[in-house]
Amino acid sequence: MQWRGRRESDNVEDRRGMGIPRGAKIGGAGGLGLVAIVLIGMFLGIDPTVLLQSVSEIQSPTVSVERSRPAENDDQRRFVAVVLAETEDVWREAFRKIGQTYQPPRLVLFSGAVDSACGMAGSATGPFYCPSDYKVYLDLSFFEDLQTRFGASGDFAQAYVIAHEVGHHVQTLLGISEKVRELQSRVGPTEMNQLSVRMELQADCLAGVWAHQAHKSRELLEAGDIEEGLNAASSIGDDRIQRKTQGRVVPDAFTHGSSAQRVRWFKLGLETGSLQACDTFKTDRL
Repeated sequence: MQWRGRRESDNVEDRRGMGIPRGAKIGGAGGLGLVAIVLIGMFLGIDPTVLLQSVSEIQSPTVSVERSRPAENDDQRRFVAVVLAETEDVWREAFRKIGQTYQPPRLVLFSGAVDSACGMAGSATGPFYCPSDYKVYLDLSFFEDLQTRFGASGDFAQAYVIAHEVGHHVQTLLGISEKVRELQSRVGPTEMNQLSVRMELQADCLAGVWAHQAHKSRELLEAGDIEEGLNAASSIGDDRIQRKTQGRVVPDAFTHGSSAQRVRWFKLGLETGSLQACDTFKTDRL
């Protein structure tokens, strides 16, 4: 990616090294019940089993809270700030074209665990967007996991992750997230998961739209970047993760979509650059 020397967003909030109290629980004193945690995972598009693992890590007395704070202007932070700025430029223009004003999200960098308006979350949760405070949360250690655990390397693979979470912010501003949560509140677990998959695949498509428009306007991409992004989308498909972690694939438990589905929708956004092309809710073929 051609990212060095470009504008950096001011909407990055660096909480790395701040630590959390030992024994801190999701939802404050007393924590949340098992059912509530699972429901939150479904609503946020997070695999509930991962969220439960995250809760366990946060509540563990062995959690380290003393971390050295990184340099304020380290290279990874600059990269994240540039990618966020690029999403701001693209979505500001896209919203202007449909007669709306884009309100950019803040991106919170954390280490270990973080307190958000959606509750406490640990690094095992992975990057996530909280619609209650319009913030994207990212532990930069996930980028190392993306390469070592999922085999997805490259700066554009990392940019895809950020753009996907910003895609959830776009869904929130457009009112899509609220409608989906309302539908999820009236259906069973299987139908909830299916709606979550459509949400996640749309966010993948929106990430592709961002990349298309950013490259068209500012020649952001280099040779090999698209392959990095597609590989990242494939690497974190539900089927691959389930096969790797539990040895079998359970489609009814999908919350983000299969590898093939994630690649297809990300690629559709990349090729068309069209917001209208990303309607995952009006198609029978995901």
